[in-house]
Amino acid sequence: MKKVKTPVKKVSKEKILKEAKPCPFQISETSEGMKKAILWHLETSLARVRTSATKRDWWVATALAIRDHVMPRFIATMNKQYNSDARRVYYFSLEYLVGRLTEDMMVNTNLLEPTRKALEELDVDPDEVIAQEVDMGLGNGGLGRLAACFQDSLATLNYPAIGYGIRYEFGLFTQSFDKGRQVESPDNWLKFGCPWEIVRPQRIVRVPVGGTVEGTMNDKGDWKPVWKPVNDIIGVPWDIPVVGYGAETVNFLRLWESRASNEFDLNAFNEGGYTQAVHEKAMSETVSKVLYPNDKTENGKYLRLIQQYFFVSCSLQDIVRRYLAEHKDWSKFTSKVVIQLNDTHPAVAVPELMRQLMDVHGLPWDEAWAMCEKVFAYTNHTLLPEALEKWSVKFFEKLLPRHLQIIYEINARWMDKVNKLYPTDPHKRECLSIIEEGNPKMVRMAYLAVVASFSVNGVAALHTELLKSSVLRDFYEVSPEKFNNKTNGVTPRRWLKVCNQGLSDLIDSKLKGKNWVTNLDNLRDLEKYADDPAFQKKFMDVKLENKKRLAKFIKETCGVDVNPNALFDVQIKRLHEYKRQHLNLLHILTLYRELLHNPDMKVPPRVFIFGAKAAPGYDIAKNIIYAINKVAEKINNDPRINNMLKVVFIPNYSVSAAMKIIPAADISEQISTAGKEASGTGNMKLALNGALTIGTLDGANVEIKECVGDENIFIFGLNVDEVQQLKASGYNPWEYYAKDKNLKDVLDWLVSDYFMPENPNAFMPMRKSILDWGDNFLVCADYKAYCDMHRKVGETFLDKAKWAKMAILNTARMGKFSSDRTIKEYAEDIWHLL
Repeated sequence: MKKVKTPVKKVSKEKILKEAKPCPFQISETSEGMKKAILWHLETSLARVRTSATKRDWWVATALAIRDHVMPRFIATMNKQYNSDARRVYYFSLEYLVGRLTEDMMVNTNLLEPTRKALEELDVDPDEVIAQEVDMGLGNGGLGRLAACFQDSLATLNYPAIGYGIRYEFGLFTQSFDKGRQVESPDNWLKFGCPWEIVRPQRIVRVPVGGTVEGTMNDKGDWKPVWKPVNDIIGVPWDIPVVGYGAETVNFLRLWESRASNEFDLNAFNEGGYTQAVHEKAMSETVSKVLYPNDKTENGKYLRLIQQYFFVSCSLQDIVRRYLAEHKDWSKFTSKVVIQLNDTHPAVAVPELMRQLMDVHGLPWDEAWAMCEKVFAYTNHTLLPEALEKWSVKFFEKLLPRHLQIIYEINARWMDKVNKLYPTDPHKRECLSIIEEGNPKMVRMAYLAVVASFSVNGVAALHTELLKSSVLRDFYEVSPEKFNNKTNGVTPRRWLKVCNQGLSDLIDSKLKGKNWVTNLDNLRDLEKYADDPAFQKKFMDVKLENKKRLAKFIKETCGVDVNPNALFDVQIKRLHEYKRQHLNLLHILTLYRELLHNPDMKVPPRVFIFGAKAAPGYDIAKNIIYAINKVAEKINNDPRINNMLKVVFIPNYSVSAAMKIIPAADISEQISTAGKEASGTGNMKLALNGALTIGTLDGANVEIKECVGDENIFIFGLNVDEVQQLKASGYNPWEYYAKDKNLKDVLDWLVSDYFMPENPNAFMPMRKSILDWGDNFLVCADYKAYCDMHRKVGETFLDKAKWAKMAILNTARMGKFSSDRTIKEYAEDIWHLL
C-alpha cells in the first residue's frame, strides 16, 4: 500500500502566538508576569518551594520562563519558513563558542528589565542567578565565537538558517594552574543538564563506519559499489533556539550526540564479559565526548576524523530528509539548499553528500556532482599550512573506504581538467591534486573543499589576498571567480549591549532614537563628542567602573590585587606561537628590568592580563604559559617596583571571562606575525569597547586601522612583504640577539636562576624556539619595534584627554565590524537568500 504524505497544516504566525499557552496563565512581558512564570516553573518543573530553592534552581526556573516566550516564536518562524518553501543556509561548524545564553535571551526578547525586576521582587539577586549558568562547552577560539555571532546575526536579520555541530559532553577542558603549569580536567558542562536544549529523538540518524566496499551488478548489468560497514553510530539531535534581536525570528542550532546502535550485549554480560557488554556503547559515545581530542596519537587522529564525518553525515541526512519531505524530486535541491563549510573541518561533507546522493538515492555521478558544486561554499580561516587539514589515506581505508573511492574519482576528474589547462606542466598537477603523494599518502581536505565549492572566501581583506597569492594561488589561477572576501564581524548585542551595560546606556543617552544595536554604523554620531570634556569623563568613568569589577574578579580568581587606575593591557586569545604571547612576555621582562634600574621612571602603572588555553599536546605553548605564570609570581611579589607592574593569567578563559575583561581593557594586544592571523575578532570586540590596539599589520588589524585612523592605533613591526623578504634573505635570530642588549639580557635572564632557582632551564624550550629553532614567528625581529611602540603607549596614556578621545573614536568607528554587515554580504553575494 502506497504511503500517503499527510500535508502539514499552514498556520499563521499571529495565530500561533495567540494560542500558545505553556503556563496556566497568559504569557506576559511584565515583571509581574515573569514573576508568576518563574514561580510556576520552580514549583511544577523543578518541584521546589521557594524556601529550599538553590540559586541554580532559580536560574533554571528563570530560563524556562524565558523559554516560554521563545518557543511560540520558534514555532512561528518554522511555520513561516515552511509556508514559503524558503531557501536555507546550513552552517557546518565543528565548534560554537556560545558561552552563556540567559542574558542574550533576555536582551533579544526584551525581557531583561522585567526579569531582573521579577527576581528582585522575589528577593533573589539577578546577577547571582545568571552566574549559575555554565558556559556551553561547544567551542574553543575565534572560529567557534565567530560561528556563534553569525547565528545571532542570521536570526536578527530574519534569514532562514540552521547551524549544525556536535553536542560535546565535555567541551575542550577546564584549565587550572598547578605551580604555574597548565592542568587540564574535564569540562563537564552538561553535568546537571541545560534548560535551553530540546532533544529530538524522532530525528535520530544512523552513521555507517568502517568495513569494506564490494562490487556488485545491478539489475541493468552495471557495476555498483556497495559499502558493507562494520558498525553504525546513532546520531541524536539536540536543538538550541537562536533568538534574533527583537525575537521576530528564532532559528536553531542542531547539535549531534553520538550513541551506540547496540548499547548493551546481554549475552556477553551473562557470560561474565561485563566490560565487553558495554564496549560498543563506550566506543560510539566517545565520538561526541570531547572537543578536539589530542591528536598526538594515532587513535586521537582516528577520533578527530570520525568526529568530523559523524557530524556532517548526520547533518546531511537531516538536510536531505527535510528537503524530500517537501519535494517529490531533486530538481529544486540546489535552489533550496546552500551549505557553508566553516573552515576545513567539515570538508568530508563533500564525499559524504556524493555517497548519499548516489548510493542511497540512486543519482548518477554527473547529476550528484553538479548538485554538490552548487550547494557547497567554503570559508578558509587560516594561513598556517599545518591547519589546512590532511588525512592519511590509510585512515580513510580503515574508516571510510567508500568515501576514499569517491575522493579518488573526484580527483581523477579534476586532474583531467588540470591537464587540459596545463598540458606541459606536471608540477601544476602535483600542486593542484587533492591527493598528496608521499609516505604516507594524504588527502588534502582544504583542496577538496575548494574543488567542490562554488565560493571560497577569506575572512579579512589581507587574508583573502594572501590566499590568492600564496596558500591557494594555483586554485585561484584556475577559478578566480570563486574567490571573495568576507571580513569577519562580531555581534553588538553580546559584545556591547550585554557585556558593557554602562557604555551601552551612555551611548543610548547620546544616540536617542537611533538603533545602533542593529545598525552599528550609527555609532559614528559619537564622533562629535570625542573632544567634549564632559563626555570624555563619562566615557572614562564607565571604563573605570568596568576595571573595578575586573579587579575584583582578578582578586577572586588569581589572588592578586591590581590597581583599577593602572593601564590594563590585555591579550586574550588561543595560546599559539604565531599569536606571540612570548613577545608580550619579553616586553614585560624589559619593563621590569627598567623599573628595577630606575624605580622613579615616569611611566603609568600597568596590569598585564592574559587569558588563553594551550592545546593539551602543544608543549611549547604550555611552556609559554608556565613562563608567564612564574614571571608573574616574581613581579607581583617584588616590593622594589612599588606595584607599578602586575601580571595576571586568568585561568580557564571563556566567553564569560571575556565579557568581564573586554569592557575593562585599555590596550588590546594584537601582535601576531604579519601574514599569520586570518582575521581575528577579539581585536574588534576590544576596540568596540574603547580599547586601543597595539598590533601588527595582520588580519583585520589592517581594516581596523583604516576605520579608526592612523592616529588612533599603535602599529608596529614588519609587514607581510617585509616578513617574506626577511625570510627569503636568510633570517637569523642570533644576529638580533647579538646586536640588541635588551633582547639578549631578557632572554638570558629568563633561563637564569632568578625566576626558577630550583630549575633554571625550565623555560629553555621557549628560548630555544626563539633562538635555536629558527624563530619561525620573528619574535626577535619585531622585539625592538614592539618595545618602542609600548613606550609611546605609556606616554599617550598619561595624557588623559588624548587617550579618552582616541578611545571614543575607536568605539565610534567600529560600525564596519558588526557581524550583521558580514552576514548581509554572505547572504547577498554567496547564499542568495531573500
